[in-house]
Amino acid sequence: MTFRASTSDLSANVSKVRLVLISLQVQIDNRTLDRRGAFRMTSLTNSFSIRFSPKAPYDFLLTVRKPAGWRLFSNFEVFEEDVMWTAAHIEGVLVGIRLSSQGSVDHPQVSAKLHSEEKLTLKLQRAIGNTLKHCLGMDHDLNEFYFLARKDDILRHVLDDLYGMHPTGQSTIFPVASLAVLLQMAPIKRSNQMMECFMRRYGETAEYEDRRIPVWPLPGALAQHAPAELAMACKLGYRAVRLAELAKRIETRGFPTIRELEDMPPEESKRLLLGLPGIGTYSADIIDPHGGFPIDVWSADVFGKLFFGEEPKDKRREIGRIRQEGLRRWGKWSGMAFFYVVQDLENLSKRLNLKLRLA
Repeated sequence: MTFRASTSDLSANVSKVRLVLISLQVQIDNRTLDRRGAFRMTSLTNSFSIRFSPKAPYDFLLTVRKPAGWRLFSNFEVFEEDVMWTAAHIEGVLVGIRLSSQGSVDHPQVSAKLHSEEKLTLKLQRAIGNTLKHCLGMDHDLNEFYFLARKDDILRHVLDDLYGMHPTGQSTIFPVASLAVLLQMAPIKRSNQMMECFMRRYGETAEYEDRRIPVWPLPGALAQHAPAELAMACKLGYRAVRLAELAKRIETRGFPTIRELEDMPPEESKRLLLGLPGIGTYSADIIDPHGGFPIDVWSADVFGKLFFGEEPKDKRREIGRIRQEGLRRWGKWSGMAFFYVVQDLENLSKRLNLKLRLA
């Protein structure tokens, strides 16, 4: 007796075999990771130093180490005795960064020692320093926002706790766009797990001053991996396809830097962001340097209570109304207002007698 498998059966079996092979490869790859989980270790043996004078008020500790746990450049950065060790790709160079403060909130001075694999030209050193300064929010003038905040029933409370905290960011689009994708439809704890795995497995690790700091992958490196592998290795689910498409889109067609987006009219910046794979209104609001009001089901709970005094009955349905209220109330400063509020939820909960938290 002869049995014949249908085309659909054969296709299903091939898919199963493919998944098994990917699973085996992931297990083999996991055994090759070092104790920090990183694949490629890059020793940074050259260094140079820069001293910055940020616009006051500038609270160094609040700026580089956000109260809500948001990281500066990498989930693996180290903070000890008011000194931060971190790393990032800046101006096309993997840079290990040691930051410390020698000033005060009203008279800020920040020192940076920067490490690289190769000795850099003076021109490139200056370019890296200028970009780092911008990433650290040292050019931001907060006075207009503070004028608004002092008259606002919600924001006036957070100023007491977060005075001098500046927004920070990456210099290129892929890390922040990847972050936006990994934040989609996931609580903060789950997003952090995905981010850490993503950096360990697919990003370089900067080794300097006895520190090892994994960084965000470059789009070209990530584009070499199949979505199925990404999904299985870091349990990314549907986000794996979006990240793979995002990496290929940026690698093949390029994209403006964050600073270039900032120099565009807001509508042009938003249009370009919404054209990226996996980036919708919520994610674009996270990325857009012009500011937005990135409301999802978790932040809808927080701002629904703050704006309307009660928890939204249907958070998903209420997202649009809550977002519009934030934009109406705070206008061009809505992104900054969102940033300040979510960094101060514990204190704000006590002051307003509300239970505010991002799950």
